[in-house]
Amino acid sequence: MKVALVHEWLTTFAGSEKVTEQILKLYPQADLFAVVDFLDDNDRQYLQGKQATTTFIQRLPGAKKHYQKYLPLMPVAIEQLDVTKYDLVISSSHAVAKGVITGPDQLHICYCHSPIRYGWDLHHQYLTESGLTRGPKSWFARWMLHKFRMWDVRTANGVDVFVSNSDYIGRRIRKAYGRDSITIYPGVDVEHFQLETEKDDYYFVASRLVPYKKIHEIVKAFAQMPDKTLIVAGKGPDFERIRAIATPNVTLKGFVSDDEMNTLMQKAKAFVYAAEEDFGIVPIEAMACGTPVIGFSRGGLGETVIPGKTGVHFTEQTAESIKNAVTAFESETFDAQAIRAFAEGFSNDRFRREFKTLVDKQLGLGHQDWRIG
Repeated sequence: MKVALVHEWLTTFAGSEKVTEQILKLYPQADLFAVVDFLDDNDRQYLQGKQATTTFIQRLPGAKKHYQKYLPLMPVAIEQLDVTKYDLVISSSHAVAKGVITGPDQLHICYCHSPIRYGWDLHHQYLTESGLTRGPKSWFARWMLHKFRMWDVRTANGVDVFVSNSDYIGRRIRKAYGRDSITIYPGVDVEHFQLETEKDDYYFVASRLVPYKKIHEIVKAFAQMPDKTLIVAGKGPDFERIRAIATPNVTLKGFVSDDEMNTLMQKAKAFVYAAEEDFGIVPIEAMACGTPVIGFSRGGLGETVIPGKTGVHFTEQTAESIKNAVTAFESETFDAQAIRAFAEGFSNDRFRREFKTLVDKQLGLGHQDWRIG
């Protein structure tokens, strides 16, 4: 069986790339495709050293650093990837990968991390955070995203089976494409993290410092709780903005090594996460350390942060709501071993087993039975 694996863009090794890594472990013979591929050698080892077949965007000026500026060209680019010789096409998609063209005798399974966020329900948030609420640039961006949505819906018809990375994303798929999906949670390398039952007296955040992660709201909350210690690990464009509001009880670590990250997660009394995530791998990594999570109730964390068992929820991405959640957290008691046991249910082994079962079932069906939803 010939297998093609179509990934979005290969520029760093993060959440969606970790899913691609696990799929390649199931299908090591698969050929890899992407809009661009600029992975360094250290990250490429996780993809078995494979070099992706790329599109013309790979050769455009500045593509290595500014590939996302070529988003208007990506629908055309992804359609130029020739996967006609493959029996099974798997796309790992959060923007355009699912738009690869397949035929009626090819099974196309899309592992959907999300329909493109800034094209659909986060459309207005994206325009606001990008300073595109008015003027000629705003109207161009709105027109471009409008055309993108039309293409996005049309290409959903080329997918036989949608696999969502959470029930939340399943609802987003239904809203955007009118299609049903099957949820298979991403695999998390829980074995990399060790249980620690003895916790220190600090709260921990680990995230890229970008606006939608709402780290500034977490820091504002702890500025109102000077008796509580917060440690923030991560870098990004919001770093200076966050440093400007940080109080003495808040420590900004910037980049930290894997070993230091693991130690900080293990010893924290709680991990705080305020983003509306599609799934949220890092909170599961914290749980693998036996660390409870104080998390935003919408998105994937609504399914993995179980009140009273693995953490507590807050319902608004505001400092006040986070502050109230911290207060509620301190009135409860959590079992680190039970939290670790819960996290083990999201292992890479579990992901590979569930994904292969789904693919094998679809391959055993006739062509007319492939389509789900």
